[in-house]
Amino acid sequence: MTLTNIRKKARVGVITVGHEPYWGQFEGLKEELEGYGRQFEDLLAGNDVEIVSGGFVDNVDKSFAAAAYLKSRDVDFLFCNLSTYVTSSSAATAILNLNVPTVLVALQPLKRLDYRNTTTYMQLANDNICSLPEIGGVLVRAGKPAAGMIVGTLRDDPRAVAELRAWCQAANARRAFRHAKIGYLGHTYEGMYDMNSDPTAFTAAFGSHVQMLEMCDLAKRVNGATSGEVKDKIDEIQSVFKIADPFIDPVTRPIKQEDLEWSAKVAVGLDKLVSEFGLTGLAYYYKGLDNNEYERIGSNMVLGNSLLTGKGIPLAGEADLKTCAAMLILDRLDAGGSFAELHPCDFVDNVVLVGHDGPHNIKIANRRPIIRGLDLFHGKAGSGIGVEFSIQTGPVTLLGISQTADGRFKMIATEGLSIPGEIPQTGNTNTRCSFDRPVAEFIEQWCSAGPTHHFALGVGHVNAKLKNVAKVLGIELEIV
Repeated sequence: MTLTNIRKKARVGVITVGHEPYWGQFEGLKEELEGYGRQFEDLLAGNDVEIVSGGFVDNVDKSFAAAAYLKSRDVDFLFCNLSTYVTSSSAATAILNLNVPTVLVALQPLKRLDYRNTTTYMQLANDNICSLPEIGGVLVRAGKPAAGMIVGTLRDDPRAVAELRAWCQAANARRAFRHAKIGYLGHTYEGMYDMNSDPTAFTAAFGSHVQMLEMCDLAKRVNGATSGEVKDKIDEIQSVFKIADPFIDPVTRPIKQEDLEWSAKVAVGLDKLVSEFGLTGLAYYYKGLDNNEYERIGSNMVLGNSLLTGKGIPLAGEADLKTCAAMLILDRLDAGGSFAELHPCDFVDNVVLVGHDGPHNIKIANRRPIIRGLDLFHGKAGSGIGVEFSIQTGPVTLLGISQTADGRFKMIATEGLSIPGEIPQTGNTNTRCSFDRPVAEFIEQWCSAGPTHHFALGVGHVNAKLKNVAKVLGIELEIV
């Protein structure tokens, strides 16, 4: 299995717009502006997206043609680069016909004009913002406002470069859901009303197919794992995780060789399930009964799930489809995204422990993650191996996805800090999180926003990027 087959780059369309009446008046202006358009496309290089150029558009006919071409290439997103003053017809025709999230870009070549030596030609070559209000207003009037705008200079402008990168990441988040299949294995944990999701509503909101899976789909692939595949997976597990001794908690135990081999075999089966069904993510839960095969598989998925989540294929426990989506968004924003919930507060240090019993994003672990043997998983059937670590210290973002009273999906996010310090040694992840206010006040505010009890925990402060994602997905975002 290769992630290149699953983690697809966004196809980002680019048009550079000009104004045809100028060409007969100012010799060389068109060629100069076309050159600036190519420089803009070069700025986008290295942002982990596939760039599709719609060329230089300077009249309505070319605008129609550019839209048709970009539509044929199935672009997810559009940068409309304004090279000078342009009539809104040249830009808006392409934007409205293409009908994908669009960012208007106005990056002038010079930081300022040499006023005493400026000619009309030179002004026109730096007139990038002149039509920005015209085009922005037309799109609002058409009911399809621009997702965003970037104003700055074409060179030596770190802010503009960062904005371009942030929008490319938002495009990747949108692409992750398009033409995607999110697996749904088993059923939600009994009694968790907040976890229940309507797959049709999910498809309508995110554009992804929810692939219904049975435990026999996974069991077949687990039982088909070869001894060589299991050995290779054990080698991978031992290279990633540190094996820990039991702790004072009586549910912890030494990791037995048969535990390791079975977890590795289940992990191989998970890899095959993801690969053969072409899954972008997976929400799963299955209780099992009397130590039967499905119980033994379900209780030993944490290692394989954590490895996959760290590779950009999020897996959400307790069949939490909404948090699987939140994890996918944070991953595509390069923030990781680990399955989490609120654990006990530390009212002395003013932090709350944030974690879960699995699965986890080992890519953002603060240090080498630990695995422990567990005689039981609290609230669940079976026994096996648990994963224990904190995520990286420093800025963090929590992203939850819930639903409103009328069934619409809603993102809820907040920013805080991961604080170094001790965590319980119970075979679960736990991160000490602070939110720049009394911890009790934060929890009251977070819970009042109507979240589910799960959320994705990521590294970095990415609320600004989440605002971009909310715009391109058309989903409400509440910042706590």
